[in-house]
Amino acid sequence: MHYDFDAVVDRHNTNSAKWDFCDKFFGTKDVLPLWVADMDFRSPQPVIDAVRRVAEHGIFGYTGIPQSYYEAAIDWMKRRYDWEIQKDWFVFTPGVVTAINMLIRTFAQPGDGIVLQTPVYYPFFSCVNNNDCRVIDNPLRFENGQYVMDLDDLEKKIDERTKMIILCSPHNPVGRVWTRDELTKLGVLCLRKNLLIIADEIHEDIVYPGSNHTAFASIAPEFADRTITCTSASKTFNLAGLHTSNIIISNQDLRERFQKTLTRCAVHSADPFGIAAAEAAFRYGEDWLRQLIAYLQGNLSFMTSRIEKRMPQVDLIQPQGTYLAWLDCRHIGITQPELKDSMIYKAKLGIEEGMPFGAKEPGYFRLNFACPRATLQEALERLEKLVISR
Repeated sequence: MHYDFDAVVDRHNTNSAKWDFCDKFFGTKDVLPLWVADMDFRSPQPVIDAVRRVAEHGIFGYTGIPQSYYEAAIDWMKRRYDWEIQKDWFVFTPGVVTAINMLIRTFAQPGDGIVLQTPVYYPFFSCVNNNDCRVIDNPLRFENGQYVMDLDDLEKKIDERTKMIILCSPHNPVGRVWTRDELTKLGVLCLRKNLLIIADEIHEDIVYPGSNHTAFASIAPEFADRTITCTSASKTFNLAGLHTSNIIISNQDLRERFQKTLTRCAVHSADPFGIAAAEAAFRYGEDWLRQLIAYLQGNLSFMTSRIEKRMPQVDLIQPQGTYLAWLDCRHIGITQPELKDSMIYKAKLGIEEGMPFGAKEPGYFRLNFACPRATLQEALERLEKLVISR
């Protein structure tokens, strides 16, 4: 089946956080929103059909997880990442951020250190702070046009109360798809320092040619024994509102301790729409995903060419994965806080500034390019007008 990603779907008046509630984030609704990490594309038709069947049944009671769901998810991981997982390893949560909050609550005490590799997905900071823990900031280094891990810095900063690292793989917002070698070196250090690894791999399926996602826990049994992998079909198939995540934990003791925390907090019931949608996506969504990645590649090429030719003051850090672009706008001639306000009120662009992600200086922005080409073109025209006005 051919999918038309150029089709513009009007998301206004659908209670979309991205489109209908952007004023709560930007202070105005008069922006073109390219912020929240969901896509402006319809999900695969088999997913829509599966959700429709649940809706037409008309009874939305408490829901369990069928054997067929496990089989579909297990097959997806084996087929795409050569990672053999077992049904018993699954723990379900409404979302990855919920899971990370609960994982920190389970395995850390107030005052313990949690490593974040900044700039990074900013809800991680809230996860740490919500549990009265300390952020151990291990900034990524920018070298030869891409970000790399600084393991020497990490080793120096780990103290006796550093309990875990939250690994963002692929990385949001800088778009790195970590190589197997990079992950192995990180894993060796984490084992030596007795760190637990929370691997947020929610963007695992959005990877561009030339890079390959490696599931961290698949590298070695000793890594798997210290790793909790957070995954979901939500980013891949645009299902974020259906609140279904797979937390994969092979270590029985870790899994039981985490499950006990969820039980204590009454997190135990699955969403009937989410389960049906995710299973359909795993079983029948791969052709849609192939077409999606090709379209996103086209968007990325279009954006890169436009910026290089017409906005050389802006540096687009090329993502190897995700549908998020990290823009360095420090050299367009506008200082902070004027730059942030200019993006919102002059360019009328709803893109997120970099400081909440842990950027070390102002001038960085995250732009979501999972949208029809016409929407992206409009956004780039607005950005260009702002740049040339200086």
